[in-house]
Amino acid sequence: MKVIVHVDMDAFYASVEMARHPELREVPMFVGGSTRGVVLSANYPARRFGITAGMPSSRARRLCPQVAVVHPDHEHYGEVSKGIGEIFDTLTDRVEMASMDEAFIDLTTALRRLGGDPVAVAEQLRAQVMDEQGVACSVGIGPSKFIAKLASKQAKPDGLCRVLPQDVITFLHPLPVDAIWGVGEVTAGKLRTLGLETVREVANTPRATLQRAMGENMGAMLFDLAWGRDDRSVLARQPAEHSVGSQETFGRDTDDGAIVATEILRMAERTASRMRAQEMVGRTVTLSIRFADFTTITRTGTLKAFTDRTNDIYAEAMRLYAKLHLQRARIRRVGVRMEKLVPKATTYEQPALDEPSHGWSEAEEAIDKAVLRFGPKAVQRARLTRQPVLHAS
Repeated sequence: MKVIVHVDMDAFYASVEMARHPELREVPMFVGGSTRGVVLSANYPARRFGITAGMPSSRARRLCPQVAVVHPDHEHYGEVSKGIGEIFDTLTDRVEMASMDEAFIDLTTALRRLGGDPVAVAEQLRAQVMDEQGVACSVGIGPSKFIAKLASKQAKPDGLCRVLPQDVITFLHPLPVDAIWGVGEVTAGKLRTLGLETVREVANTPRATLQRAMGENMGAMLFDLAWGRDDRSVLARQPAEHSVGSQETFGRDTDDGAIVATEILRMAERTASRMRAQEMVGRTVTLSIRFADFTTITRTGTLKAFTDRTNDIYAEAMRLYAKLHLQRARIRRVGVRMEKLVPKATTYEQPALDEPSHGWSEAEEAIDKAVLRFGPKAVQRARLTRQPVLHAS
């Protein structure tokens, strides 16, 4: 039996802006044009005034004159989406990014490795997305993509809903016809003219009748989905070159070298953890620095041996950083990425003569297990426990 997870970011653009500007969390706000254009995303305080995505900005301002308007930063939203996708990749390679703010994850074959409980895995995933990116997400779990997507909608906002295989019909049949995947306003109108208001009524209509009224393909699809039958697979991405990384944007631009070094350590640890989750190792370390004027530079170094250890990655990233001789340049964002990764099983590591039989590799494996079970802050390096001053990107 398949275990499919659908993750949907809650008011994605608005949530990303609230992560960058916490003062906007409790006030009505939307992302879009201030006078012309449309609303791209509205937070929940704004939605209480009737403001919705796709609405003309002028109408939104009439509904709520005090609404705060944020102009979209699509580059930043793309960076956050990429960071969230990299979190998903730590679970399994069966990840389908349906859009910038939603994804399907097939946990069927990975579940035993992840502990066996899909609800626990999903809750840990939600916590990690919030911890790293500051964005809330709703998660649905079901035996198919269709049911998982419906479950995530039921979970909104910021919740989780699981539909067990034996509960699919009970969950599905009371829903309105426009809950069926692919049924928009026009198709829903046609179904209602036939007297079909709920999924149950569609399911109880003969397949041939639906095909005559809606067309052969559409009628067959409606009938199957109304009975919860959906055999579509999660379309896994096939990257040409495997890489893993993470980046963080400072809440305020900084020229404090100690703060920058701490954040490089945090990114190295996050990157190494993701590599271990995917059982990959690498030698190529890339450090990226974005300055206050939004210019970005990258520097790449090669390690002597393949690794997935935080200390190795951090040391090389700091070596690259020191070579820049920035001298108090104001920095906006830092990132650490490992590129040209290979499966760990295909490499061999020659231990040093003075290396203890149990060291950082075993410690980090234990930390990974604790974090997987108890959450992203279960075990942390002392240097990283200070109050965060950053917002993720």
